[in-house]
Amino acid sequence: MMKKILVTGFDPFGGELINPAIEAVNRLSDEIDGVAVIKHELPTIFHKSIEKLIAAIEKESPDAVLCIGQAGGRPNINVERIAINCDDARIDDNEGNRPSDSKIAQDGPDAYFATLPIKAMVSDMNAAKIPAVISNSAGTFVCNHIMYGALHYAAKNRPEMRAGFVHIPYLPEQAVGKNAPSMPVDMIVDALRCMIRTIMA
Repeated sequence: MMKKILVTGFDPFGGELINPAIEAVNRLSDEIDGVAVIKHELPTIFHKSIEKLIAAIEKESPDAVLCIGQAGGRPNINVERIAINCDDARIDDNEGNRPSDSKIAQDGPDAYFATLPIKAMVSDMNAAKIPAVISNSAGTFVCNHIMYGALHYAAKNRPEMRAGFVHIPYLPEQAVGKNAPSMPVDMIVDALRCMIRTIMA
């Protein structure tokens, strides 16, 4: 049976008209090196995003989950090492929620480490001339929320399913007037392909 990876991207948030995460995810082919690529858009909304992700996992039964989100201001592809059990938002999500020092899962541990091969992912992207680093903080907004939610669900229900999160920079058109770094969508798509190959190898 063909292996599957579920790749998710968030919708636009924070007043942006686009989100490079779902823009790049939607440009992926449906199959990479014999692996089925299931693409899914998630809402930038606390808790609802986890509900949507769990529904997609239960429908597709993927071998791995790779969630993608925008981190405006970061210059590299950031492969996240750890998700913490804390929602603490400085801006509203897309439904106006702004939790402060809230637990994501009352029955969950303080943190989960990504179960993807994060060092190999970074190494393989760098070898492909794509700037990528390991990040030790996924923040406390919906990106950290979905990473924690994916790993918590896997730990409780599908321990064989690997999961993790990657932050990507702005697209060039988003960086205009912001004095912020950016990365072309084609390079981000190449990075996603590279990571999928590494994860599923």
